[in-house]
Amino acid sequence: MTEYVNIASDVRSARTGAIKLHDEAGFAGMRAAGRLGADALDALVPHVVPGVTTGELDDIVREITLRGGGVPATLGYRGFTHSCCTSINHVVCHGIPGSKVLRDGDIVNIDVTPLLDRWHGDTSRMFLVGDVPIKARRLVDVTYECLMLGIEQAKPGNTMGDVAHAIQTFAEKHRYGIVRDFCGHGVGRLFHDAPEVVHAGRPGTGPELRPGMFFTIEPMINIGRHDVKMLDDGWTAVTRDKTLSAQFEHSVGITESGCEIFTKSPKGLDRPPY
Repeated sequence: MTEYVNIASDVRSARTGAIKLHDEAGFAGMRAAGRLGADALDALVPHVVPGVTTGELDDIVREITLRGGGVPATLGYRGFTHSCCTSINHVVCHGIPGSKVLRDGDIVNIDVTPLLDRWHGDTSRMFLVGDVPIKARRLVDVTYECLMLGIEQAKPGNTMGDVAHAIQTFAEKHRYGIVRDFCGHGVGRLFHDAPEVVHAGRPGTGPELRPGMFFTIEPMINIGRHDVKMLDDGWTAVTRDKTLSAQFEHSVGITESGCEIFTKSPKGLDRPPY
């Protein structure tokens, strides 16, 4: 049986397996952290071009996050040494920034999580590099729609299965694969918390959504099969069949009547083309 616990925003959090229900101060904290994450992704828009390295983009994310009063939550997280993840083409998630140069026609997911006043603003977007083929653009568009259809189901009385089913149905309508090996998660004072947010499932199953819940929705959609494999670096996940993958992510909070997106772009740059 799912356990829920009311938690005041000034209480130090620990992962217990229970789903935390936050107060209005928690919503305020997540709004600020989410806005900083969105600002960082907005700042990248003119820089994601052919010839730039993923390391240079990582530097920009770090600078924007620090300037905004936060720190990158990924910096030093379980040995990760960068301020964001950069996942190009067939990389599903957790790509490591470095000397890799973006090329014309690439698609890249950039995932940022500023930690601001102990709140985590976890979010990611896809970027199109130069002249991107129609097949890749279509994947990116469908993945964004999967995210938003999942968010539409994120409201009190629904279940995580309702969110997952909306995503899965739309992706499979386009004959795409939905990654099962990675999922969304509770978020707030902790980077990763209960509940798990799967992106394929049956309606009416899983934890009930209640006001005060904070979590990410972050579908990873592949042109080919859903299978992934890990590279030897221990972080980078790629499609096993080497087909393209795309992902978008928002952090959301369940309200009395629906949900609030904490990481929405203040400039309206939530989906490409930007």
